[in-house]
Amino acid sequence: MDKIKSILKEHYDIDISTILEQQPGWAALAYKLDNDRNSYFLKVYEKSRASTAKWTALIDVYMPILEWLMHNSGLKGKVPVPLITKNGDYKYEDPDGIYLLFEFIDGQTIGDQELMEEQIIQFSEIIAELHLFGEEIPIGTDAIREDFHVPYLQLIRNLFDKEYRNLSNDIKEVIKPYIEPLSLLVDQVEKLAILLKNSNLKMVLCHTDIHNWNLMQHKKHLILIDWEGLKLAPIEADMIFFIDKPFYQKFLSIYQKAHKDFVINLDTLQFYKGRRKLEDIWECIEELLFDQQDAKERANTLDILIQELKNISN
Repeated sequence: MDKIKSILKEHYDIDISTILEQQPGWAALAYKLDNDRNSYFLKVYEKSRASTAKWTALIDVYMPILEWLMHNSGLKGKVPVPLITKNGDYKYEDPDGIYLLFEFIDGQTIGDQELMEEQIIQFSEIIAELHLFGEEIPIGTDAIREDFHVPYLQLIRNLFDKEYRNLSNDIKEVIKPYIEPLSLLVDQVEKLAILLKNSNLKMVLCHTDIHNWNLMQHKKHLILIDWEGLKLAPIEADMIFFIDKPFYQKFLSIYQKAHKDFVINLDTLQFYKGRRKLEDIWECIEELLFDQQDAKERANTLDILIQELKNISN
């Protein structure tokens, strides 16, 4: 904890009196930092984790876009507020980790709770506002433009082909019943990727990781957090997260006030559904193969992997 205090003092010129560890997310550790005047939220991406490079590679691309949206759209007060270092950087980095600092949001994540009526309305308005913006914004978006590349397709194929014999027995036992449906999903996503790559699809700014754990209730307002996956992509990149929800028709009625001509592209929707499933599966396998986990952490990751594999046919 002394290390965190030193980082905040040296690189943000902020003195911290107390540090409280928060429930970590999938990608990073989280801390609430306090002094006599303010509270802050610190995300720490550990370099020892295999997934960290993916989540942190584009910080200097998406953070300026997030800040631009905060000042130039209707999303002010509905997205987290990033704080920069004394050198004007959006992150601090050392040999052990990458650090992002935000103003603290005094509220609760929605988590396992169902969205209430007013929350559905606010949620719909946030997504509708975000999707009003695309590559015309005065911040570079080329690095986050969707290219429909799925880097882990061949890596997953290798798992049930030439690399299978090298897997540990616990991983083999988990993936063996799902080799055939997993192989079919890989083929389907690959074919859709080729199709969509050659299509002229409208691209807008998309969050790409919308779920209740990334929604916070702050007083009377809903806030959408964790923007690591921000992309310039077809609208379906976000729609996959709520098209099957019971509130979808309510969501759509509000969304279409700003996007009157919106119609779901089924091929694009299927691509994003399939890619998301493969991404979640690969992240679990990657942790099992490359991260240093104790027995409890490994058992938990295996349980998550089993659930993700069961969702293949859904």
